[in-house]
Amino acid sequence: MTPPDAPVHRLPLTTPADRYRAMRLVRGFEETALDLVREGVIAGGIHPCIGQEAVAVGVCAALRENDLITSTHRGHGHVLAKGASPHRMLAELAGRVTGLNRGRGGSMHAADFSLGILGANGIVGAGAPIAAGAAWARAGAGHDTVVATFFGDGALNQGVLLETLNLAAIWRLPVLFVCENNGYATTLPADGSVAGGPLGRARGFGIPALAVDGMDCEAVLTAAEQAVERAAAGGGPTFLECATYRFEGHHTMERRMKLSYRTAEEIAAWRERDPLPRLAASLAPGEPDRIDAEVARLLADARAYALASPAPLPDAACEHLYADGLRPRAGAAP
Repeated sequence: MTPPDAPVHRLPLTTPADRYRAMRLVRGFEETALDLVREGVIAGGIHPCIGQEAVAVGVCAALRENDLITSTHRGHGHVLAKGASPHRMLAELAGRVTGLNRGRGGSMHAADFSLGILGANGIVGAGAPIAAGAAWARAGAGHDTVVATFFGDGALNQGVLLETLNLAAIWRLPVLFVCENNGYATTLPADGSVAGGPLGRARGFGIPALAVDGMDCEAVLTAAEQAVERAAAGGGPTFLECATYRFEGHHTMERRMKLSYRTAEEIAAWRERDPLPRLAASLAPGEPDRIDAEVARLLADARAYALASPAPLPDAACEHLYADGLRPRAGAAP
């Protein structure tokens, strides 16, 4: 039986309480997804973003309703912060037909064009040129749309990102480049793999670049607001390096592999800077507990929705491989 339509759930991000709620949603969503991976409901595992919630929420809080984003293989937080339904997102991870992309995209390719989410991307750095293309097209149509593209420190050595930085600078594209520098490209430390540093990459193309505390949602918001305002006014791109940290492994498979490239002391030191209690401390007494309870109920409902949703039928496996209903342009060659 097909479950009812998922409830519309687009979080406001106006106040610190709103932003705390969004970060708690992302954290709880990832914890729920990890449980479903362990239970075998989500096949193939996920790349959890626990610890990095402040970047996703801070940037998306600065965006306007018609602005766009592109995301990464670690993109659940970006997609949720931009307004995607946790019900449909969890159903997507579980491969159900009620998912954002009918169960076809999964964890690394979730998208919702109606919300300005042009898609997560399993290819490192590949969201950047998509963002630049979207920004160029919207600007050419006379809109002041800003496109935020998220990527990790591992993308800084990808040619496609450097090519995009070059074009964005030359064409003054309204793109916000958001580098989530969590210190590691899988297991490779960024300190020994990025010559000149992340900011140097952008400044080499004449793009204003700023280092931000990625564990502080309000600091990220302030920097992103300035960048969005500048881009929307025709000032061109901005690069933000958000220093952050993933508390979990690169991928859920990491626990089974028992990798040891990070020390327990390093992880513990970063946990002391957890962005959730940091923002919670600024709220009224009792408010974080109330929000936590609300989010827990929401995620329990989202889990039930996903598990009650049907999987795609085998005879529908070849659907949506090609665009349907396209017609050649007038005068096009046969």
